[in-house]
Amino acid sequence: MSKEDMVREAVEEAKAKAAKEAEKERDENQSESEAGPEACEDVQEETECTDSGEDAEEAEDNEEPDAAEDEEDKSVKEKKRFGRKNKKDKKDEKIEELTDRLTRQMAEFDNFRKRTEKEKSQMYEIGAKDIIEKILPVVDNFERGLAAVPEEEQSNPFAEGMEKIYKQLMTTLEEVGVKPIEAVGNEFNPDFHNAVMHVEDEELGENIVAEEFQKGYTYRDSVVRHSMVKVAN
Repeated sequence: MSKEDMVREAVEEAKAKAAKEAEKERDENQSESEAGPEACEDVQEETECTDSGEDAEEAEDNEEPDAAEDEEDKSVKEKKRFGRKNKKDKKDEKIEELTDRLTRQMAEFDNFRKRTEKEKSQMYEIGAKDIIEKILPVVDNFERGLAAVPEEEQSNPFAEGMEKIYKQLMTTLEEVGVKPIEAVGNEFNPDFHNAVMHVEDEELGENIVAEEFQKGYTYRDSVVRHSMVKVAN
């Protein structure tokens, strides 16, 4: 027998087998339909009742486990959430460390800047006061020289020129913040005055400056040189 005949024979056998099975199923379906609608209704009612009772029981049984499962899920989620919060990522820890370091460095730099500005201001003030102290004797000599000029010679061009130079010098000092200390007629103040002599004078009050021997000056509210004075009573 050839291969083609063997294949053909196997196909015929499969067709016959499939036809028998189809006929068998048809007979079973026909017998069930002949049993009548009553049997089907009874079976259907039993099935419905059984199914409804089972569904109700299953619903009752499933209510409590679902609630329990929900609570368990919530607790698990909370634990995971809190556990995630407590456990920081290495990247977050590194960021916090770098941020803290940067904040401290910025604070240190700001303190250094303020301290440097204060030191510069103090150095400038100290240097300015030192220069003013060296200029004040020149001012004293101008005042003594002008006071020694006789009244009839004050119109002399030389005297007038010296007077103008003196006024210009005093104006410049005043513009940079140098001011003379008021002394004569005012109450003695040890912060501004230096008492070198004491005198009894009934016309003057107690602790009143009667005479000034040397002018005192201030620079920006700080004393450059105290006034040398004579105090009454």
